[in-house]
Amino acid sequence: MNYFQSILRSLGQVMFQNNVYTGLIFLIGIFYNSLILGFAALLGTIVSISTAQILNYSKDEIQDGLYGFNGALTGIALWYFFGFSIPTFVALIISAALTTVLNYYLKKIIPPFTFPFIIITWLMMIFFLFVLDFSLVSSSFPKENTLQLLSFSTNSFGQIMFQENKITGVLFLFGILINSRISAIYGVYAAILGSLIGLIFKEPISIINAGFMGYNAILCAIALADKKRESFIWISISTFLSVILTIGFSDIGAIALTAPFVLSTWIVLKFRTYFK
Repeated sequence: MNYFQSILRSLGQVMFQNNVYTGLIFLIGIFYNSLILGFAALLGTIVSISTAQILNYSKDEIQDGLYGFNGALTGIALWYFFGFSIPTFVALIISAALTTVLNYYLKKIIPPFTFPFIIITWLMMIFFLFVLDFSLVSSSFPKENTLQLLSFSTNSFGQIMFQENKITGVLFLFGILINSRISAIYGVYAAILGSLIGLIFKEPISIINAGFMGYNAILCAIALADKKRESFIWISISTFLSVILTIGFSDIGAIALTAPFVLSTWIVLKFRTYFK
């Protein structure tokens, strides 16, 4: 097994792209925006892959990055929300390892997607906030009155890995494009549609421009994308559901992560199977 390729494929699999070059471009995009989050992505991926190897999971699945991407997301999330420190360093290692184990058992029941990342990260956030009394790293959004197509479309891609940066978003889109043109096209469509739905529901313009209404929609689109005509309908439905769920999580004061994507895609897959 080529360990370096497995790391890059894992990063590509965050957006369902089993491609070494895609993963490399994603990594470059993260490092361009944040060195610390770039290292978090690498460390989380390495720990997840190593855990899968120690537990003798499928070598082919490890090589294809199926055990690394949840660890990458968890690593980025922990250092994004709580910064780098000894406790968050230890938490990253434990969390990344746990995503691998959870992913292994979940895939026997249901497509896990990023659900292991969501569950482990939520648990760690609860632990840090209510047990260790940590505070979230503060972030502020400038008040904006104008919807900006370039901002919300590129930032939507960036926010999939907690990167609010236009250049990073463009790199992420390019990384998808070199592996799957249909995924890139539907991803752009979902980013725009999700953001416009957020506007219809009167979400703050600053939140929309930051990409928070589009990133779950993009993941839905890529997960469901194929060349069948009906895919456009299913992607549109899942995009709508993801935005509604994103707003719902926000209204109850919860950090949604990629839960709207996972829930929306599970629902659509169930309906699609039923209608078939």
